[in-house]
Amino acid sequence: MTGDKNEQEQSFNILPHPAKSNNPADLNSEPAEHGGLQSASYNAYNAKGPHIPSHEIQQGLEKPKTREELKAEAEKLNS
Repeated sequence: MTGDKNEQEQSFNILPHPAKSNNPADLNSEPAEHGGLQSASYNAYNAKGPHIPSHEIQQGLEKPKTREELKAEAEKLNS
């Protein structure tokens, strides 16, 4: 604050709001293809069905454990 004439006072401008009405939906653009909250919801209906592995892959999987085996393993881990 030496009183130099080079210092200028800050000025602020008020910009107009982009809304044309009070409806917040008017501010939303068309749904984007890349996702997000504004994405098109119809993509959920274009999804593929569940994946069913081939017979060879099914044979290679281990058999599920019984309730007794799971209970015994839980007791072993919790002790």
